Parts: sequence; C-alpha cells; structure tokens
Amino acid sequence: MDSHPTTNASPRPANARRPAAIGMLCAVAYVVMLIGQLIPPVMFLSYDPKDVIIVISGFIFGPLTAVLITVIVDLVEMVTVSSTGVYGFIMNTVQTCSFAVPAALIYQRWRTSKGAVGGLAAAVASMTAMMCLWNYIITPFYMGQPREAVAALLPTLFLPFNLVKGTINAGLTLLLYKPMVTALRRANLVAPSSGHGGKGGLNWGMVLLGAALTLTGALFILVMLGVL
Repeated sequence: MDSHPTTNASPRPANARRPAAIGMLCAVAYVVMLIGQLIPPVMFLSYDPKDVIIVISGFIFGPLTAVLITVIVDLVEMVTVSSTGVYGFIMNTVQTCSFAVPAALIYQRWRTSKGAVGGLAAAVASMTAMMCLWNYIITPFYMGQPREAVAALLPTLFLPFNLVKGTINAGLTLLLYKPMVTALRRANLVAPSSGHGGKGGLNWGMVLLGAALTLTGALFILVMLGVL
C-alpha cells in the first residue's frame, strides 16, 4: 500500500490541495452511493458501496478526514435522495465510521500491505458488531416493530448481511486503493509519496485477495437475494 503523502513534492500548497481532494472525494462517494441504490435490497437492508471511497480517504488523509467525508455525504444524502430521514442518517454514519475509522487508524500505525489487510479485517468486525447493536437500538423505532422481533433477526439477517457487505467493501478497497491514489496524484490533489510503495506497481497479492473477497461477498449477496 502507500505511505502518507508528503507536503513538499508538488507545486500546489498542501493547505490548498487537501480541501480540493476532500471535496472531490465527497463528490465521488455521493455518486457511488447513488449507483449503489440501483442494487436490490435484501429485505429492507441496502448495500452501500460509498464506504470504499471513504475508507480509502482515511488511508490517505487519516481517520478524521474519513469521519468528515462521512458526515458531509450522509447529510447531503439525507436531504436529497434518502427516504429514511434522521434514522437513515444515523445508521449510515455509524456504519461508515465503524468501518472506515478502525481501518484508517490501523493503517496509520502500520503503513504496509499487512497493515491495510489487518485494518480492513478489523473494519469488517467493527462494522458488523456495531450495526447489530445499532439495528437493535434504532430499527424498532424506524420499522415500528417490537424489539423482540428485531432481536430475532440479528443472527439470521443483520449479522450475515453486514459481514458480507463489509467483506465486499474490504475487497473493493484493496482493488481500488492504488488506482484512486494514482488518479489523485495525477490531478495534483495528493502529493507524491517518498515512503513505502510510493512508486511501485500494483501489489498483485492484494489485487487477488481483493478480487477473491469481492467475488465471495457478491455471491453471498446473490444467494441472499434468491438469485442463486
């Protein structure tokens, strides 16, 4: 994977480069969220691929930037296309932050391929656990269902769905991280890196792992939808 971008390798000042990059990443995450809405939901649970863009943002700029982009995109989603209002905003924000923040924190500490994989594994576990808890808390109010009915769905619906969703997003992150960073550098939005992996080619081990995780998760989603 890549090291933190340095701040002296580009003619554009860092204090101008980062806001521009964040703005672009917010726009990309919003568009990816819209594309995700074309995927049929599993019962009332929807797959949201924007977490991939936001965790990559956290890998590049750190966990606080991931939180900032999450809040911005979720607020815009709430007032433009969402039908779930404040409940949807809360759940979307918890979901994305519980995925992106652990991954970014671990990758900040170990900026290697192993650090990225370990961070994403922690992200999947964190998001799955957090969404089970928050669905138990919020869904009875949102769906108008007794808490006992929601609790019965935790092991049979919420846990497997979020585990599969996190696995897909982890796989896509491994596949898209390098191309996204390369595109940002070519746009002069991220400075060239002088650290590990800054000028290297694709890490084919990470590409293969990402492809395997994405394909496996996609197959599980198709099974849950009754397609397979």
